[in-house]
Amino acid sequence: MSQTTLDKPAPAPPSAPVARRRGASGASSRGRVVAILFSAPALALLAVFLIFPFVSAIVLSFTNQRLASPLPVEFTGLENYRRIFTDAQFWRSFGNNTLFAAIVVPVQAAAALALAVLVNRQLRMRLFFRTVYFLPTVTVMAVASVVWKVLLLPDSGLVNGVLGTLTFGHLQPGWLSSTSWAMPAIVLTSVWQGVGFQMVIFLAGLQAIPASLYEAARVDGANAWQQFRHVTLPGLRNTLVFVINVTAIFAFRLFDQVYMMPQFPGGPTDATRTMMLQLLQTGYTRRMIGQASAIAVVFFLFVLAVTLVQRRLGREERAVR
Repeated sequence: MSQTTLDKPAPAPPSAPVARRRGASGASSRGRVVAILFSAPALALLAVFLIFPFVSAIVLSFTNQRLASPLPVEFTGLENYRRIFTDAQFWRSFGNNTLFAAIVVPVQAAAALALAVLVNRQLRMRLFFRTVYFLPTVTVMAVASVVWKVLLLPDSGLVNGVLGTLTFGHLQPGWLSSTSWAMPAIVLTSVWQGVGFQMVIFLAGLQAIPASLYEAARVDGANAWQQFRHVTLPGLRNTLVFVINVTAIFAFRLFDQVYMMPQFPGGPTDATRTMMLQLLQTGYTRRMIGQASAIAVVFFLFVLAVTLVQRRLGREERAVR
């Protein structure tokens, strides 16, 4: 060994900050691995039951795939999309879905907020009322539809009996057999069944608002309406955006009520036909899987666009305030 090699100084150990950075980097890498391992089952289920079916629907929408047909599958390009966009029944379903969502979202959100404000007060039997308002939510929609179908019978239904008594027999509509009253009947059933879920979400948001804000508002002379407008609503801004988004998604998924309540699904005369019912009947009654897949893709993109617009408007409102 040469003298030069012996005289060469040993490398200095890494400084403490460098060592800490290396340790932090290693811990971060291990944390990412652990996070991926814990997320793997959920990601696998998401891929199997959501991503893969949607990709399959996109592929099938460009073919003439039929259900249980010996005919060979052929690529048809945009033919399925051309058919649904020129189909009057498709646009009727789209219009019914949009009308239903435009009514249910504000009505259900307002009713849920009113109930949440009511049961958030220091009242006797408050727990009882919370339970009663939430009970319809745990009822399966198919069961609720059958119950409301019986209640809305034109001759022997409880609803028409009460209306006939209050109006001396002048108002007894044929709810599910009238093109004018069928959709209001569906709206009534949907709001009754779903308002409890939104009420619980609003109730959680109300309990997160500091009581000191209300005390300060009362000291400043604010009445109940002013406290609601300037304290409650701003405090529920994020909760309100979430409730509107979720309610809109649920509204566009309307199916059970329009399938179970009218005498014929989507009736009378397509007054309650929706996109989900149109998709089901196209794919499984008419056995046109390719065209049904095109409906599913268009419907998904529409709901996605509505959700993104709502999120954007909610974000802009928060930024302004």
